[in-house]
Amino acid sequence: MTVKDWFEQRKEMQIARRAQELQIDDNIGKLWVKCYNCNSQLLKKDVEENLEVCPKCNYHFRINARTRINQLFDENTFEEMFSNITTADPLNFVDTEPYTKRITQAKAKTNLNEAVITGVGKIDGYSVSAAVMDFEFMGGSMGSVVGEKVTLAMEEALKRKIPMIAVTASGGARMQESILSLMQMAKTSCAVAKLNDAGLLYITVLTEPTFGGVTASFATLGDIIISEQDARIGFAGRRVIEQTIRQSLPADFQTANYLMKFGQIDMISSRADLKSNISKILKLHLS
Repeated sequence: MTVKDWFEQRKEMQIARRAQELQIDDNIGKLWVKCYNCNSQLLKKDVEENLEVCPKCNYHFRINARTRINQLFDENTFEEMFSNITTADPLNFVDTEPYTKRITQAKAKTNLNEAVITGVGKIDGYSVSAAVMDFEFMGGSMGSVVGEKVTLAMEEALKRKIPMIAVTASGGARMQESILSLMQMAKTSCAVAKLNDAGLLYITVLTEPTFGGVTASFATLGDIIISEQDARIGFAGRRVIEQTIRQSLPADFQTANYLMKFGQIDMISSRADLKSNISKILKLHLS
């Protein structure tokens, strides 16, 4: 058996195993949710009313982009833009499934065209351009469309001369687009430089989780970097780093508190206070 035959056989086995996986209909999950931090069983309704925060231990659950927009922006003020830009498959990439199939599944799961929503809206009356990422869409990975939409949102801020806000939630660059996804790091960073040259305020809000190429580009280039409580932020994963340096890392490594201690972020905010904190920053800057 050649090496090529071995890889082909392994791929066929993975595809067959995936087809045999059981689909479990968990009706309990429709009413109850378990807190990852304190292991409490919570009524889903109570968690939703508390902004998707555990009412017992204050653990912040992940939320999708639509929910984030509803929490941050004044009612009926957010105008979505660039939603017509859709993902292509320039490399005809196939792993255990074709890339096009993964995109179709992600669209059906999230009702989004891509892993970021961009547009303009108002926060306590202050107009801002925004890019809000959604981790549920292929882990919030940054491909060509994500990079393009984030850049266009920044260019819209330049055009209107308004502040820019980026809310990140990502596992990093999208491997299915290879070098094209890595190029988005430079692209978005150049757009941030244009905001800086124009003297426009750029705020980044890092949420759980923010990793990889997004962290290494526009997520950590903000004039003011805010982290949501309980967020994990980094470049490579914890296990990868430990295996590379052959040392154990601190228990709180890559957490918001750890980054705050070493000056990597400017503020940690609870979800309940996030809108008011951003509003205060906007007021100070725009006045």
